[in-house]
Amino acid sequence: MSRIAESADVDERATIGEGTSVWHLAQVREDAVVGQDCTLGRGAYVGPGVVIGAGCKLQNHALVYEPAILEDGVFVGPAAVLTNDLYPRAVNPDGSVKSADDWHAVGVTVRTGASIGARAVCIAPVTVGRWATVAAGSVVTRDVPDFALVAGVPARRIRWVGRAGVPLEEAGEGLWRCPATGEEYVEADDGLRPAEEDALTV
Repeated sequence: MSRIAESADVDERATIGEGTSVWHLAQVREDAVVGQDCTLGRGAYVGPGVVIGAGCKLQNHALVYEPAILEDGVFVGPAAVLTNDLYPRAVNPDGSVKSADDWHAVGVTVRTGASIGARAVCIAPVTVGRWATVAAGSVVTRDVPDFALVAGVPARRIRWVGRAGVPLEEAGEGLWRCPATGEEYVEADDGLRPAEEDALTV
């Protein structure tokens, strides 16, 4: 059973999964889909048609604009923003107020297990890869590889991280090891992947 605070605004056309909590003053718009066991913090916003997988956490005042897609286990920190307008304007060149027909929404995709830090901004259209981490306050303007830790304005990769979110340690010969779990990862031209996945491709 889901838990929806009395002050939350959840459109009747939205779908809220079992075990999900929607806290005070959060807003979930029409046709949005929120998976099971999620947490939407105070003042969080989920735009029309946004799709959020299972086990996700949107912290207070996180803003997720349509047509974003968040896969399972995604974390979006306090006041982080996932944008949807490549060329934002309130009015057209002739001065008329823009309507929904005057622009084409583009979305941010956040892959399984990835984390977006507090007050980070992801400028659509970008994809944040599996288990990647976007540091607090960063501005993401290009795709983030799987398992990358990116930081800065604009965000750039500064480390690799594992599924535990801890920076990896070099283990030689293209291998990286997680100091928290002992998991090993393989670095290749196309990025980083868990060693067990690499073994399956041999």
